[in-house]
Amino acid sequence: MKRENYPITVAFVGNPNCGKTTLFNAFTGAKLKVANWPGVTVERVEGETSYEGHPIRVIDTPGVYSLTSYTIEEIVTRKCIEEENIDVIINVVDASSMERNLYLTMQLLELKKPVILALNMMDIVEERGMEIDLHRLPEMLGHIPVVPVSARRRSGLDVLMHAVVHHYEEGPQGIVVRYAPQLETRIAQVEAALRNKYGNMDNLRWHAIKMLECDEEVCKDHPVNLNGIVDYSYEKDIINEKYDYIEEVVAECLFNKEKKAAMTDRIDELLTHPVWGIPIFLGIMALVFFLTFTVGDFLKGYFETGLEYFSQGFLAGLQAMGTSPWLVSLLVDGIVAGVGGILTFLPNIFILFLALAFLEDSGYMARVAYVMNETMSRVGLSGKAFLPMLLGFGCTVPAVMATRALATERDRRRTILITPFMSCSARLPIYVLFAQMFFGEKALLVAYSLYLIGLLAAIGIAYVVHKASGNEEEDGLLIELPEYKTPNGRTVAIYVWEKVQDYLTKAGTTIFVASIVLWFVLNMGPGGIVEEVSGSFAAMIGRCLVPVLRPAGLGSWQIAVALISGLSAKEVVVSSFSVLYGISNINSAAGMSELSRILAGNGFGPVNAYALMIFCLMYTPCVAAIGTIRRETKSLSWTGGMVVFQLLAAWLMSTAVFQVGSMIF
Repeated sequence: MKRENYPITVAFVGNPNCGKTTLFNAFTGAKLKVANWPGVTVERVEGETSYEGHPIRVIDTPGVYSLTSYTIEEIVTRKCIEEENIDVIINVVDASSMERNLYLTMQLLELKKPVILALNMMDIVEERGMEIDLHRLPEMLGHIPVVPVSARRRSGLDVLMHAVVHHYEEGPQGIVVRYAPQLETRIAQVEAALRNKYGNMDNLRWHAIKMLECDEEVCKDHPVNLNGIVDYSYEKDIINEKYDYIEEVVAECLFNKEKKAAMTDRIDELLTHPVWGIPIFLGIMALVFFLTFTVGDFLKGYFETGLEYFSQGFLAGLQAMGTSPWLVSLLVDGIVAGVGGILTFLPNIFILFLALAFLEDSGYMARVAYVMNETMSRVGLSGKAFLPMLLGFGCTVPAVMATRALATERDRRRTILITPFMSCSARLPIYVLFAQMFFGEKALLVAYSLYLIGLLAAIGIAYVVHKASGNEEEDGLLIELPEYKTPNGRTVAIYVWEKVQDYLTKAGTTIFVASIVLWFVLNMGPGGIVEEVSGSFAAMIGRCLVPVLRPAGLGSWQIAVALISGLSAKEVVVSSFSVLYGISNINSAAGMSELSRILAGNGFGPVNAYALMIFCLMYTPCVAAIGTIRRETKSLSWTGGMVVFQLLAAWLMSTAVFQVGSMIF
């Protein structure tokens, strides 16, 4: 009898880049719950949906190629299937690459769980002129439901959910892969040994096969004496026989495979070219920043106007109510100026994340890692280390977390060390403000140069660390290059909304609090409230740092205070200038003109501005990033050393820029 009162638990399982997450998002939309799997640092994503009134709990597992316990992702996916009371496994398969994807399918079928095969990317199969026999395929896979879908076009989703609701209580399929007689004999012997010790355990055949493969996790969880049965690892034999059966399946079910050449191969001849690949990547990123500045600045004008009207109306309302002057100053000069100044950069941030989302979902970002592999190998890292660095253009926190995918602790720490030199989106408001204020029509070029400098600095530091370590071993790269496809609008929208939401949340929390704290240290001194900001606590702290920052052309206590405040979040540097100099709408033409006039009066010119942007590029990331680094490295001393190193690197680089620039200009 079917259950009606509680959800069916469904796990989405598939290879990386098979469209699993796009399909997952198609069902759950933005109703997601993100956390870490118990005991590990791999992220888990859950969502909820329903079909025919029946609630369905959906779990998106990490992308894996197999269920062998070689990586954290494989262990997590396997434990999810075993321990999360999974009712149905939706195995998402890239229909255009069935040979590769079906190996995981064969392992899932041995788990004795209800499996539904979702043949994704059927639109690509049709474009290539290929055909799949949808009657013979389920027969050869144990009569499991096989549902053709296209996550990108959102087709076949109802049929897939229908299969979940109406097949989840059916018994699991029978044995699909029969191995050679010698292997079957060994499997039966291991099953008998397990049964004698543990009784009638679930998935007995699957455990026996894993023990023949000498799987560490299974052997550790179910120790049993197999002397005389398992004399060596049969993993290669089992893999070979699985692929032999997969070849039979493909031969009987897939037709016209070579009828039409894939456009992906033709595009890759150019985009992954050993000579032109890197210049093309730099050109694409230049286009991204061109759009970020041009389209973003166009939209930003409306935000500036809206903020100006709001600020004036808010001030008038406070004055009409007879609000105390100090409270008016806190609300208008502190909170509205600080938080509002950051919100005006939202269009630029939106365009940047929109462009990155399109590049990611199109399949291009994996090519960047491939193209950069040779360069990264020369500095002791694999091209896979470039993926966290690319994420660093968005935010340092997920970029640092992405280093979990790297094979060794050495690679992880080296990549964590250099990832903060990527210009995260929080630095973009600083670049936009000072580049437009001091460099006019060359603002785009100036901002783009900072992204390149950060990238070159990261690679240069990795090279020095690699040579200093004396370890000349180079890491190889094994990465799948997915099919190029038109980005899915829903997936892109969810990605951009999550990033914009993070930005807004930061504006409403971190920057809000930082603006209040900054207002108080600017308006309070040893004797209480001060009339002149020069007598405030902020001025006292800033003056202590002036001698240190003067060689870098940053010899002003206001700049020192802004840089300190930037440790909470890099965007706060901009809001700090707004509060420090009493400019309500610092990003407007009038606001930038006023700030430029004030700074110029203190001898602050274009060279100083570029040195300031270099310092903001290089110095310590925000507190959230530092906390993440501490958590990922599990070392307070290493994290502290990295913070000191980045401060020193920022000072040296900005000093060099200012000193050399002052001699030239």
